[in-house]
Amino acid sequence: MLGFFQNWRRQRQLERARIPEPEWRTTVASLPLLAGLNPAELERLRDLATLFLDEKTLEPAGGLELTPEMGPRIAAQACLLILNLGLDYYRDWRSIILYPEGFLARHEYTDSNGLVHSGHRPLIGEAWERGPVILSWADIVAMQDQPGPNVVIHEMAHKLDMLTGEANGMPPLHHGMKIEDWSHAFTAAYASFSRQTRRDQPTALDPYAAESPGEFFAVISETFFETPEVVADSYPAVYLQLRAFYRQDPLIRRAGAESP
Repeated sequence: MLGFFQNWRRQRQLERARIPEPEWRTTVASLPLLAGLNPAELERLRDLATLFLDEKTLEPAGGLELTPEMGPRIAAQACLLILNLGLDYYRDWRSIILYPEGFLARHEYTDSNGLVHSGHRPLIGEAWERGPVILSWADIVAMQDQPGPNVVIHEMAHKLDMLTGEANGMPPLHHGMKIEDWSHAFTAAYASFSRQTRRDQPTALDPYAAESPGEFFAVISETFFETPEVVADSYPAVYLQLRAFYRQDPLIRRAGAESP
């Protein structure tokens, strides 16, 4: 009954307040990331973005003033991950806190002697388990015009990872996906990548991916959507797992967008 009511309410919301067509066209044009999506996919993404903005609150912080394009631009990128998964994958949290630029976050860590230290570190994004997502608007804008890092995708990948608890690189796999296949692909890739960073060798991914398996999943998810050929060439087994999990193939989509 609850699911029926939720679906009814969402359909009513789409009928009443779908993102207007001119505003959506502007959003899509501002995001090269969306190139290659066919008209049906773009319309589905528009619906998901509309519902995302209805069910999440965008909360400005640090003196930021919200403008009309901010919500759709964030929602379109956030919902690309769940294009073929559904909005319920973003359940159990409500808020996106948006700063004008990078922010300081409190950080606790335990040293080799077992002593707990606390301090602050600069961040451009953060995701809390069952809590808000925090983003830097300046970094969202800076990253949108060229393939590469994507702070929205990074933090939303953390949210998907957290559906099974602490972010550890193991989101809830679909029926037919094998935990053994996922673990083997990611463990081997993470171990190889970590060795490269320790030896200061060039890496296909942002070195930050070596921080933990959870960060590796978030960073390689960014790369999967932004520059899929990098993942397919460097970590083909991981690419297959991400393709199965997200139920998308950005490599084929990118090829279609680049063909005459």
